[in-house]
Amino acid sequence: MTRESGPGLPVEPETSPGFQGSRAPMRAGRPRPVREYAGLGSVAESNAWFKQLVASGSTSLPVAFDLPSRMGHDSDSPIASGSVGRAGVAIDSIDDMRVLFGGIPLAEVSTSLQIHARGGAPFLLLCQLVGEEQGVAAGRLAGTVQSDVLTEYVLKEYVEPEAYAFPPEPSMRLIADVFRYCEAEMPKWGTAAAGLDADEFAPRLSFLFASRTTVTDLAIEVRQAERLCKLRAVRDFLRVNDALVQLKRAAEGTDNVLYPMKEALAAYATVGEVWDVLREVWGTPSRAV
Repeated sequence: MTRESGPGLPVEPETSPGFQGSRAPMRAGRPRPVREYAGLGSVAESNAWFKQLVASGSTSLPVAFDLPSRMGHDSDSPIASGSVGRAGVAIDSIDDMRVLFGGIPLAEVSTSLQIHARGGAPFLLLCQLVGEEQGVAAGRLAGTVQSDVLTEYVLKEYVEPEAYAFPPEPSMRLIADVFRYCEAEMPKWGTAAAGLDADEFAPRLSFLFASRTTVTDLAIEVRQAERLCKLRAVRDFLRVNDALVQLKRAAEGTDNVLYPMKEALAAYATVGEVWDVLREVWGTPSRAV
């Protein structure tokens, strides 16, 4: 079956850029990834759902995060009360990410983080750490992180007034650090950066046109708080503190913050603790931003 592109010009679906992407060959000749937006509150519930998706043929797992995770607040923070596990999964540390992807072959699926690039930095690194624990080198991990500035602006103005974790300048610096890190360490991870030729990054773009969320009860908030309490009781405090100090030094200077951020997360620093260090250095946005 063919369609016409212009007057009397037949175009085969398998070769038409409009069918498989904006520029030929894009995805022509390759199977489309099957994606279903997922994130069901607790990491255990989300993991069970991910396993069902993989068993049914899904090749990509778009992960929805709850609002505290997206804003860099731990689940036991007072500001997170009432929002933990709602509209997405709560991820506070590497321990949560291990449970989330337990039994999921990260070498065989791609992971789409449904969170903006600057907010997604810790979760990108947690995916890398868990993948490496599975024996999957960072260069083999595939996925995407959002970098849709327009969408973020709309969310800030109309849906999530606190959608910007940092002021514009450090936010753009963190996004640039994510791009550079992925280019150097995780080349299969989809990002897009200004200043690149369209032909270089277009094949790595990803789009999501549908979503699903599940309303959960407050029991998830309690369970997450208990997990954090146990984590802080058994981790090496000095190792965590030293790693966070290195992250602060990088944020104060010009080094890529993702490298010390990875070390901090590997030492069992929580996402909220990582974000608190960056907020201390970079500040928080004013309502006028």
